[in-house]
Amino acid sequence: MTPTRCDRTPAWGALQAAYQTQGRAFDLRRAFDLDAGRFEAFSQGAPHVFADLSKNLIDAGTEQLLLELARQTGVEQHRDAMFAGEKINTTEQRAVMHWLLRTPPADPAMPAQSVHRHMAETLHEVHTTLDAMLAFAEAVRFDAAITDIVNIGIGGSDLGPQMAVLALDAFVLPGKRFHFVSNVDGHELAAVLKRLKPQSTLFLVASKTFTTIETMTNARSAKAWFEAQGGTDIARHFAALTTNVAAANKFGISTTFGFWDWVGGRYSVWSAIGLPLAIAIGASGFRDFLAGAHAMDRHFATVPLAQNLPVRLGLLDVWYRNFHGFTSRSIAPYHSALKRYPAYLQQLEMESNGKRVDAHGEALPYGTAPVLWGEPGTNGQHAYFQMLHQGTDVVPVEFVAVKQPAHDLPGHHDLLLANVLAQAQALMVGQADVGGHKNFPGNRPSTFLLLDELSPASLGALIALQEHRVFVSGSVWGLNSFDQWGVELGKVLAKDVQARLTSADVTGLDASTAGLLARLCA
Repeated sequence: MTPTRCDRTPAWGALQAAYQTQGRAFDLRRAFDLDAGRFEAFSQGAPHVFADLSKNLIDAGTEQLLLELARQTGVEQHRDAMFAGEKINTTEQRAVMHWLLRTPPADPAMPAQSVHRHMAETLHEVHTTLDAMLAFAEAVRFDAAITDIVNIGIGGSDLGPQMAVLALDAFVLPGKRFHFVSNVDGHELAAVLKRLKPQSTLFLVASKTFTTIETMTNARSAKAWFEAQGGTDIARHFAALTTNVAAANKFGISTTFGFWDWVGGRYSVWSAIGLPLAIAIGASGFRDFLAGAHAMDRHFATVPLAQNLPVRLGLLDVWYRNFHGFTSRSIAPYHSALKRYPAYLQQLEMESNGKRVDAHGEALPYGTAPVLWGEPGTNGQHAYFQMLHQGTDVVPVEFVAVKQPAHDLPGHHDLLLANVLAQAQALMVGQADVGGHKNFPGNRPSTFLLLDELSPASLGALIALQEHRVFVSGSVWGLNSFDQWGVELGKVLAKDVQARLTSADVTGLDASTAGLLARLCA
């Protein structure tokens, strides 16, 4: 049965009415005054993550309507289809099974999930590849001659492993340095290469097809540098994370680790693309990373909607985007190791749900993905929090805090935690000032995610939580959250323009592109 589009459901109309009668004038301060149990009602635990949703512009009645919207748009059935291995990526006719990458080899839930007899066989292939990858990672970790690991990839082949390696720096084996090169701008690669010695460097070339133009351009330049510096053993100093083994072999790489067409780029850190992380934190740490994500998978797959944290977050996103009209969300991790977490979430959400047509290609009359942006605290407080507190637009903020630090410097962590708690409080309560300049309107919403510690398991759970949250909002909006056709047009045009930079031929170009190209070729 085809799910009803969200704006054609009874729940959507009821939510519109609820917004007009009470939602638009909702006051958080009054809500707390009237309900002593608000924190308990709008906070909950999930694997490795505690979430406080109580400072959001929502009440119990509205959340019940949002849950009904989820039911009427078939979110549960869509979720179950994903976990059953059905081809829910309809434009590419692919299953969406990144969750399988973190499923244990003998998971008792597998028979109930699977509608395909080959699912157990596929899981066996996943663990065979995982075991081989982790064995290689351990060999590199304890090879004292290799001091620098350079990951060459782009998009999901860069953002995921880079974010995770930085986030878990406290667990990284001493004596190993990790570098990430994604931009085709040669300045980035050149800046990395000048710090390296060929005899102590391992390059990881991450490209599913081994044809991604940015990645292969950087890989060829890295290989040329390696050989020019006297490097001779390509097979020892280069490995490929790819399904195109023949192309990797032709390049000179004999060590390859592949993955499957049902692994989307922004969901690939759990696969061989996670090799830099596995080298950084070891096989045991990487398995903990997978286990944390798997625990969140089971939460999402089995817990009733009303207590299901990814569902509650995804529905809150719909409430803000489509009824309050909020167009962005600020991500504020109060942990310096999560410095690339906002950038990672940008791809996860905006590449997944930044679409104007539904899964059937029909143009949508309502908004979809918000703009995500942010910076670690407390840096962000001295950059853009002015706008969050006193700007003309209301921007929901998502704070992430960690209870236990990984350092022993006295005073720092208490000050950090005091700041994150105070910022969430200040956004809500505000401050009156008759002069205006020091007036804080308050009533500005925020979500607070709390981890006991930033560990491989908790990071895995946090990322999986965000994956499933994006799934929920995309499912309500009727999107295919697993393709990304929007990245293709610019790539195609770039090939044409690149040739014109040599020929200076501007025939058929628009006046602006022609004018700019002429100046560049002059």
